Parts: sequence; structure tokens; C-alpha cells
Amino acid sequence: MIDRLDQLIGDLSNLNSKLVFLIGPPRSGKSKLTAEISARHKAPVLLLGSTLGRQLITVPNVRRNLQTAELFSNLADEFTANGLLLIDNIELLFDRTLRLSPLDLLKRHAHARRVVAVWPGDLRDDRLHYATTGHPEHQDYSIDGVVPFKIH
Repeated sequence: MIDRLDQLIGDLSNLNSKLVFLIGPPRSGKSKLTAEISARHKAPVLLLGSTLGRQLITVPNVRRNLQTAELFSNLADEFTANGLLLIDNIELLFDRTLRLSPLDLLKRHAHARRVVAVWPGDLRDDRLHYATTGHPEHQDYSIDGVVPFKIH
């Protein structure tokens, strides 16, 4: 599986959007696979929840929604190595108080670099889902502009 993902990452250079989501049920090995890619490409993994969370805690609540995208941009630049950004633990981006579109934010960064992110939801009928229907953070997206990499 690692070789197949590595080949896909190499092929991303030819695409307009270079965003890959690792998708699979909990404990399917998404984070482990991200760590293996990290070792192969000598690119650090951005653990977004803890890293961005530490920065946001210093920002007043009323300004967090205004500064999150900029803070994320700075982290993306810092963690990109060899044209590759690896991201895990993106759940914080779905926090309603931040008023973000997590998918749009990740897609914007995938125009300038290859981005491989662990998707914390599932893929059904060519749609990305985060949280269950009725949950306050539920999101449902088309996979347009995303390369899904399913892990079973």
C-alpha cells in the first residue's frame, strides 16, 4: 500500500489540485501510513489539532475565525518539505466557531504543493462526509479536486 501511495504522490505533480485524502475507518492505519510517507520523503507530519490549537489559544475568541487561515498558511509553509505537506488530525478545522470551509482551505494549499491529509470521516457515493447527519459539525463535500486514497 505504501508503494501505491508513494507512486500517487509522485504523479500529483501533473495535476492542478494536488490534494490526496487518506480515507478509512478508525484504526485502519491512516496515521501509520502518513508516518511511513513522512520517513520516505523526509517531510514532517503536521499534527494540525495540537499545533494549530496551541497557536489559537493565544488569540482572543472574537478574532480566531479571522486568524485561523493565516496561522494555517504559516504552518503549511513551515511543515512543507520537498514540495510535500503531510497533515493529520484536521478535526479542529471543522469547529463551527472558526467559520471555515476545511476542504476549500486544504484545496487552496494544494495548488502550490502536494498535500496528503488524513480525512477524519468517510467516503460514500463519491461524497466526503465528516460527522454524522444531524451532528452540529456535519459536513458533506463533493470529491471534485480531491484524490481519495482508500484504506481498508
